[in-house]
Amino acid sequence: MRRLLVLVAAAVISTPLFAMHCPLDMAKIDERLESNPPTDAAVLEQVQSLRAEGQQLHESGKHAESVKALGQAQSLLDG
Repeated sequence: MRRLLVLVAAAVISTPLFAMHCPLDMAKIDERLESNPPTDAAVLEQVQSLRAEGQQLHESGKHAESVKALGQAQSLLDG
């Protein structure tokens, strides 16, 4: 029972943390696209698609999935 309570508490605490993380990631991606966009059009399109998907997931309350999509976009920009 105690483990279940700890698991539920962790889930409740982590959801707002993911929610606050999404806008920061989106802002970083936007800044990078403005200042130093990828030269490869296919990569640019993929980053823009992942960024839009991340925003949609964030607005739907699916913050963990949003962070994942935005992380993929960041990886493409860094790569």
